[in-house]
Amino acid sequence: MGPSAIRYAGLAPALERIGHRVRDTGNVSVSVMESRAEQNPQLRYIAPILETAAALADRVADSCALGHLPLVIGGDHSLALGSIRGATRRRNLGVIWIDAHGDFNTHETSSSGNIHGMPLAALCGLGDARLVKLGNPARMVNPRNVVVIGARDLDDGERALMQHASVNVIAMEQIDRIGMHAAMQRALEYAMQGTDGIYLSLDLDALDPLDAPGVGTPVPGGITYREAHLACEMIAEAGKLVGMDLVEVNPILDERNRTGILAVELAASALGKRVWKE
Repeated sequence: MGPSAIRYAGLAPALERIGHRVRDTGNVSVSVMESRAEQNPQLRYIAPILETAAALADRVADSCALGHLPLVIGGDHSLALGSIRGATRRRNLGVIWIDAHGDFNTHETSSSGNIHGMPLAALCGLGDARLVKLGNPARMVNPRNVVVIGARDLDDGERALMQHASVNVIAMEQIDRIGMHAAMQRALEYAMQGTDGIYLSLDLDALDPLDAPGVGTPVPGGITYREAHLACEMIAEAGKLVGMDLVEVNPILDERNRTGILAVELAASALGKRVWKE
């Protein structure tokens, strides 16, 4: 339902208005959760998630090979395992992960077993081998080129993993202290150092629930509407964006599709929309 909400909010027309050609390749097939048996409570629904992620990785890799910029909409953040694996198939990328959560758990640290809390760790080579080795080839992301922005809800185990792996975290208290402009300057420097480009993975729960109510795991005290746009605008200005995720839009929890509309607005900012260009 998340992709439908974002499409309904006018994603394609919004991007066409700023000069992009848009080709919607449709949905990747996703199993209905209630129709699948859950065999491992520490890695919930891993089989269908792997199926979906592998199919998505191929689709994103094909898009990149054609010189296109893949924009992946969802849906929970486990999809980033497929999207970023596909984008890194031929390139070494830095990752800017805008999220209230770290998504750096493994099956050994997670208290829920939800794989949407594990994709970033797997992309960096940590966790269950089936998640880590997904892709052809399964190119790992260098944790030193990963920046998590807006974090304000980290589990103890994932915090320790992130520190050990040298992931760059710009948490909300740091944004409060230095401002989003300085935070994004730092993030871009980390993500672009020695890489071929940037992949942006944007979880709408990074924003304050007052601005983005339609998410599954809201956390108070998040990034403001304007801070989120500034972050996306600075990524566009850097000229290094090669792919993007928009995730965790849940229309059942939303108010008149406010979060779907916000997702469209942020995609447009990340892809070049400006009120005024000098």
